Amino acid sequence: MIDSTSSPDSASRANAVPVELAKRATPYSAGNQRDRLSTAAAEQLQNALADQPEVRPEVVARGRALAADPDYPSTAVIRSVAAMIINSPDLSEDQS
Repeated sequence: MIDSTSSPDSASRANAVPVELAKRATPYSAGNQRDRLSTAAAEQLQNALADQPEVRPEVVARGRALAADPDYPSTAVIRSVAAMIINSPDLSEDQS
């Protein structure tokens, strides 16, 4: 008879990892090194972005000019992009 309180599935039970094994598996366990975080670069980036206007009129003007240009993008660019799409692998198929 099978006891209803026991589980035949060993995966359902937690197995403790020995402390020594856990220490060896930790890549930063050598010495007393601690992680350090410097936010100076992030703060500089935030400040540089804050100095930039949200809307740059020269970029908007270029976008409008390109959108109004019937030859943009050029036929050569369209053919090049089309060739890249056609020659790319079909990722829905098994590649192995």
